[in-house]
Amino acid sequence: MKNTVLSKLRNLDAYPKVNEDFFTRSLSGGIITLVSSLAILLLVFSEFRLYLHTVTETKLLVDTSRGETFRINFDVTFPAIPCSILSVDAMDISGEQHLDIKHDIIKKRINTNGDVIESKPDGIGAPKIEKPLQRHGGRLEQNETYCGSCFGAEQSDDDCCNSCEEVRDAYRRKGWAMTNADLIDQCKREGFFERIKEQEGEGCNVHGSLEVNRVAGNFHFAPGKTFHQSNIFFDDLMSVHKDSYNISHRINRLAFGEYFPGVVNPLDGGHWTHETSNGMYQYFIKVVPTIYTDIRGRTVKSNQYSVTEHFKDLEYISPNSQPGVFFYYDFSPIKVTFKEEHSSFLHFITNICAVIGGIFTVAGIIDTFVYHGQRRMKKKMEIGKFR
Repeated sequence: MKNTVLSKLRNLDAYPKVNEDFFTRSLSGGIITLVSSLAILLLVFSEFRLYLHTVTETKLLVDTSRGETFRINFDVTFPAIPCSILSVDAMDISGEQHLDIKHDIIKKRINTNGDVIESKPDGIGAPKIEKPLQRHGGRLEQNETYCGSCFGAEQSDDDCCNSCEEVRDAYRRKGWAMTNADLIDQCKREGFFERIKEQEGEGCNVHGSLEVNRVAGNFHFAPGKTFHQSNIFFDDLMSVHKDSYNISHRINRLAFGEYFPGVVNPLDGGHWTHETSNGMYQYFIKVVPTIYTDIRGRTVKSNQYSVTEHFKDLEYISPNSQPGVFFYYDFSPIKVTFKEEHSSFLHFITNICAVIGGIFTVAGIIDTFVYHGQRRMKKKMEIGKFR
């Protein structure tokens, strides 16, 4: 019984063995074997590299996220607008407004050659208390608490404006322009106007980030602190700077979210030069939510974007329009996901078997043709000799 089973298994052998006495080895066969072995090694190494290489799978999905915020990172240089009058504002369609933003923003004063003169967080600084004017009209006495006047812009009887910045904020809340800037005690004591005059002819580099709602909105860089009234922007420094503003600018970096491998920000390194003055440069940006997952499973939630540009000359539009650089953004309803992954190990083994088996078979066919060709040639040469 045992011998019968073994005999049947022996008959299933798909690789019958030939006695070595019946083998014939040839020079051509050795060359073909060497070449095919090198080809197998090369292709196996190539398949191994492909197996180690990560493949990025891309999918498009409907974006169902809501109630989130995202971060805008920027680095913009204005060669012809000084830092003392340049402000950053942001607002969105939900009605939320952030005017003259200072948090997480650094301003660098630069000269005409682009060299940095001074770098510091945005802000005017604390006032110098040297007998400042009190709200009641007198000067600060020794044992008296300082409460500066808001010059008519107080919203309640308890309001105090102890710095030029607070006066400007009070005026902005009222919707007033600072036409009486030379009469404001706080601004004179802080040297606010001297600082503006001192920085004439300089430029400014502004970099930092904004945390905004994940809805359509805009942020912009504009001369002076702006306030919004009846959908019109006004400049609270119009009495200080009556001349026009050159809004030439260079965008060193603009990103909506964190960096991830392969991201391309189309505005990075872009610059625009305005030969004349008084203009509004607008960027209309379509933001595409993006999720990137690397090979280790770490996920980065970020965004990509596309952009179109438009320039408005303020001479030909509403006189109440404000010069500056405006970035209007909106969100795509489609979300893109990138996922890094390896090809499967079984796929790798299948490719290796295909490479070895395929080359071995093709080499055998070539060897057969070469061997039989040589034999026929040899027989013909022998027949020719006998004749």
